[in-house]
Amino acid sequence: MNTIRTCAAVGLCIAAAVAAYQEQREGFKDTAILPGQTWHVHDSDRPYPAVIEPGKSPGAPPSDAVVLFDGKDLSHWTSAGGPARWRMGNGYFEVAAGTGDLKSREKFGDCQLHIEWQEPPDIHGVGQDRGNSGVYLMSRYEVQVLDSYQHATYADGQAGAMYGQWPPLVNPIRKPGEWNVYDIMFEAPRFEDGKLSKPAYQTVLFNGVLVHLHQPVIGATVYRAVAKYSPHSDEEPLQLQDHGHPVRFRNVWFRQLSGYDQ
Repeated sequence: MNTIRTCAAVGLCIAAAVAAYQEQREGFKDTAILPGQTWHVHDSDRPYPAVIEPGKSPGAPPSDAVVLFDGKDLSHWTSAGGPARWRMGNGYFEVAAGTGDLKSREKFGDCQLHIEWQEPPDIHGVGQDRGNSGVYLMSRYEVQVLDSYQHATYADGQAGAMYGQWPPLVNPIRKPGEWNVYDIMFEAPRFEDGKLSKPAYQTVLFNGVLVHLHQPVIGATVYRAVAKYSPHSDEEPLQLQDHGHPVRFRNVWFRQLSGYDQ
């Protein structure tokens, strides 16, 4: 019994010591103010970043992510305002040609988006008629989905392109039948008094390879024309394109990037 009491007392002492240490924050108040900030260099009062749990495996959602597809159902998606009509598979969903684009029920602006996609192994067609789909941030700004593995099309329309605006820096696509991964860091545009005050920006990793670095978005995606901006709300759904091809998607999640300023 004495041993149990001793262990309990030691445990309480350790917890108290840890709490006391956390209260005794390292830092300084006699250093210079950082340019453009309100904090001293190594400021002892500067808030700590929020603690989150990373994904259990590469590509898995962290604890602060909003999961749009976890392999089980399409409850987070709509087709033309009604229930999602794309096909469910074993841990993925697939474009059902002619049913229309999917839109997420959740809306967001600045975000980190993770999405995985696959072209069918028996794919056929040429150019833009080869596994075409698209990932539309805010339902407007497209990162192209296409089979660009040893098949050519116009550069700003291949996989990884900001469609009609910027080709990817390189082409790291996997062969049909293998899964590709987009990690997109998106900064939403800003509007003031109905006019654009700041364009959208995108940084895109394609299968872990940087293909766009803080690239400005020219405007809402269009075909055979120069994109332009039209004012819209601060948060909009994610949209996935039905281009008539059986492209598959899985492991879709995003993180809101607002509220993390320190």
